[in-house]
Amino acid sequence: MNQAGDVQGFVGRHREVREVSEPNLLREMFPYDAVPKIEFDHAVEAPDPAPEFFITDTTFRDGQQARPPYTVDQIVALYTMLHRLGGPNGIIRQTEFFLYSDVDREAVRRCLGLGYEFPEVTGWIRAVKGDLKLVKEMGIKETGILTSCSDYHIFRKLRKTRAQALEDYLAIVKSALDMGLAIRCHLEDATRADFHGFVAPFVARLMDLREESGMQVKIRVCDTMGFGVPYPGVALPRSVPKLILGLRRECGVPPECLEWHGHNDFHKVLANATAAWLYGCMYANGTLLGYGERTGNPPIEGLVMDYVSLKGSNGIDTTVITEIADYFENEIGYRIPANYPFVGREFNSTRAGIHADGLLKDEEIYNIFDTAKILGRPPRVAVDKTSGTAGVAWWINSYFKLDGAARVSKQSDAVKRITEWVDRQYAAGRNTSISDEELVEQARLHIPELRA
Repeated sequence: MNQAGDVQGFVGRHREVREVSEPNLLREMFPYDAVPKIEFDHAVEAPDPAPEFFITDTTFRDGQQARPPYTVDQIVALYTMLHRLGGPNGIIRQTEFFLYSDVDREAVRRCLGLGYEFPEVTGWIRAVKGDLKLVKEMGIKETGILTSCSDYHIFRKLRKTRAQALEDYLAIVKSALDMGLAIRCHLEDATRADFHGFVAPFVARLMDLREESGMQVKIRVCDTMGFGVPYPGVALPRSVPKLILGLRRECGVPPECLEWHGHNDFHKVLANATAAWLYGCMYANGTLLGYGERTGNPPIEGLVMDYVSLKGSNGIDTTVITEIADYFENEIGYRIPANYPFVGREFNSTRAGIHADGLLKDEEIYNIFDTAKILGRPPRVAVDKTSGTAGVAWWINSYFKLDGAARVSKQSDAVKRITEWVDRQYAAGRNTSISDEELVEQARLHIPELRA
C-alpha cells in the first residue's frame, strides 16, 4: 500500500511501529534538490467538521522564535487583547508560553494573575522529564511536549530508532500524567512523517494512556516545514484532510483532542488551518500577525475572520484586531507591511482613480466589507498620479471623517485645485505617493472650514 493508503481501512487497528534500518525520507515527495512534489492518490474525503471550532495562540512561544523577545509588559498587554478579541465565549481558547527564562516565568505569573478563564495559559517543554518540574512550579494545568515524529528528526536529530523514540516519548507522557498534568503532544514534522509506520501507532498508544489515566491527552499536528496542502485527493503525509481523518479513524482521537499547528513556507498556512477545522480538528493554532519561526504561523486575525465566516461572531470583538496592530507599531516598534491583510496601513486603500470614483458612488463596490464597522478602519485612497479628482475627494472625506452635506465632491473647485497641485508634483518628476501630511496642508489651504 502507498503512503496514503485507504484511511478508512485502518479503523480501530492498533498496529506496532514499523521499524526500519534506514530512515524513510520519502524522497519521491521531498527530493531536496528540487521543489517538493505534491502526490495525489485520488481518494477524496468528504469534510467532517469538528462540532466546535476554537483558536489557540502561540505568540509567546513560536511567535518569539523569529523576533526579539517581548518584554513582560508587552506580553501582558497582548494577552489582555487576546482575551478581549476572543470574547466571553473564549473562542481564543489557549495560549502557550516558554518556561525557561525569568522573563517567561514572570510573564506567566502576571498573566495568570489577571484571572481570565480564556485564553488558558499553557506551557511548552522538551521531551525531558526535568522540564516537567517547571510546569508544576508555575501552577499550569496543561503543557505541550515536543514529540518529533518524522524519520528526519528521529534518525538524524535524535539519533534513535523509531521504537526507541516511541518508548522515550511514552515515558515522559506517563510521568506527566502521573503528576496530574494534561498533555499536548506536538507531532513535529508530521507532514514529512511515515503516518502508518510511526505516527498512527504512536498516537494510538497515547489514546490508550488517555483512557487509562482519565487525563486529557491532546495531539497537536505540526506542519513544521509548511508541506501540508488542503486540496482533495492528495496523498499522505502532505494531505491535511487525510492526516486529521486518519488520526480520528485509525487512532480514535476525538475532535476535542486535535489541534493543527502550521507554518507558511509554501503560502498555505491559513488555508491548511481552516481545512483542519473542516475535517474534524477542533483547535487551530496561530500567532498575532502570523509572526513565528521562519515564514510564520497562521495569523490569529486571519483565523478570526475564517471563524466568523464559518461560525458567526460568537462574541468575538473584531475591532480589537486594529488595536493589536496599533500596539505592534506604536509600542513594540514593528512595522506592519502596508498591504498586510486587515491591519496594514493600505489594506483597504486604493490608488486607482477609477476605483476611487467607485468608492465615491458606493464604497461597497471596492471594499471587502464594512471595514469601519468591523475593524474601525474606513476605506482609504492613497493619492498619487493616477488618483484624479475622485481620489482626492475620497481622501479628504475619509481622512477628515466628513459625512452628509459636509462631504466634498470631486466636482468642487477646491478638489480640482488640489488635484492640479498633485499633478504638478508628478509632472516635476516625483515618483512617490503624496503623504497624508502634505494633503492635510493642501486641504486646509483650499477648504478654509477644515482649518479648525
